[in-house]
Amino acid sequence: MPAEARVPEEMEKIKIGYAPTRRSIFSAPDAIKYRGLIADKLRELGVDFVEINDINKEGLLYDDADREKIAEKFKKEGIDGLFIPHCNFGTEYECARLAKDMGVPVLLWGPLDERPEPDGTRLRDTQCGLFATGKVLRRFRVPFTYMTNCRVDDPEFARGIRDFLAVCNVVRTFKHIRILQISTRPFDFWSTMCNEGELLERFNIQLSPIPMPELTDEIRKVKEEGTEVRQVEEQIRSQWDIQVSDEALENVAALKVAMEHLVKKYGCQAVAIQCWNQLQSEIGIMPCAANSLMNDEGIPVVCETDIHGAITALIVEAAAMDKKRSFFADWTIRHPDNPNGELLQHCGPWPTSVAGEKPVLTEPLAFDYPGSLTAEAQHGLVTLARFDGDNGEYYLLMGTAKAVDGPKGKGTYLWVEVDNIKRLEAKLVEGPYIHHCVGIHEDVVPVLYESCKYIGVIPDLYDPIEEDVKAYLRGE
Repeated sequence: MPAEARVPEEMEKIKIGYAPTRRSIFSAPDAIKYRGLIADKLRELGVDFVEINDINKEGLLYDDADREKIAEKFKKEGIDGLFIPHCNFGTEYECARLAKDMGVPVLLWGPLDERPEPDGTRLRDTQCGLFATGKVLRRFRVPFTYMTNCRVDDPEFARGIRDFLAVCNVVRTFKHIRILQISTRPFDFWSTMCNEGELLERFNIQLSPIPMPELTDEIRKVKEEGTEVRQVEEQIRSQWDIQVSDEALENVAALKVAMEHLVKKYGCQAVAIQCWNQLQSEIGIMPCAANSLMNDEGIPVVCETDIHGAITALIVEAAAMDKKRSFFADWTIRHPDNPNGELLQHCGPWPTSVAGEKPVLTEPLAFDYPGSLTAEAQHGLVTLARFDGDNGEYYLLMGTAKAVDGPKGKGTYLWVEVDNIKRLEAKLVEGPYIHHCVGIHEDVVPVLYESCKYIGVIPDLYDPIEEDVKAYLRGE
């Protein structure tokens, strides 16, 4: 089944609260007119939104008693974001009170003002009101996203709405993360240690740790039952070139089914697995291929019990609205010919949906056990990101790269070119990052950057493109 079809139904739609606002001294009829025009455009764009037409006859936010009713309705509807278009100047303190009460991402925008009337009369003064509301939101310490003052039919409007929905998806995902941790981190990987208590206290990120025997017990159970394992074996035969024994193939399928069961049992969205070395001696395979199957179904599985890597995978896929799969990679070696080239590689866990060729189920580089995929990933533009932290501070490293040709590799791999490899290399070494990153075949850097203001993480661009990202978000 294609990866997109595996996205959980509840993640397909972001619901926003639509609270258009006006101010009494400007034209109420024009404000009502624009309330309708904006709502029509949102419907045209396929946005799921909650209106307030039942709160007052104008369907507008301008009164404190109505604001309380609006907040109650939005909370009952479970909105993921709040859209406050200024249909004339707007009532800035009501906007700020509502935004503070809701605690979700806020989109601030207003339609471009018309030419003044022949006698000099101005009907709306929307831009002026946006200046006022922005200041009051800051006083209330409410983070918000600003979409440039434009017309409803301008391309900046549609793009800004889509990006805001993606930001809401990242925030919703980040605030409800639960990760299945299979065993401890490998002893040698001090770099992947994390502060479980701090992740819970700061971000509500929960871990569900289980010991290795719980996984192996589940593998034994699914093998005895057999039906699901055989189905996965058939799936594998249909999409990979098999170069392992039937016993190894069965173990790959059984591991996948076992992880799937445990993810469901503990209510998790991702997995961090101790992929070596004890696991191999327990079940006789590398887990990479089973990880690949899970990854293709929208349940990221990362290696070496890298909790921060699992967090990264979830938010990167959320930034792409869960419509594309990510891949978990090592920064490994410089390109032998390209001065700004680098090899992204891992033993073989990348989803088939990102492969540029038919994957081969075989043995990985540096290990003697079967159960790994070999395939070069698709070329194109990729976003590369890493959530990480230490000493009480958390960052999100992000940037883009383009795929380039390079020597044949083992495992799942992709040669990429960045703007300045020396600058990136220094940032990775000096931290707080490690050799792991998550990639996705889409430019989601602006969405990730904007999301950071809502999740309490410091954005860190590995190229000096911050002004370009801000310009994009402004609608330039």
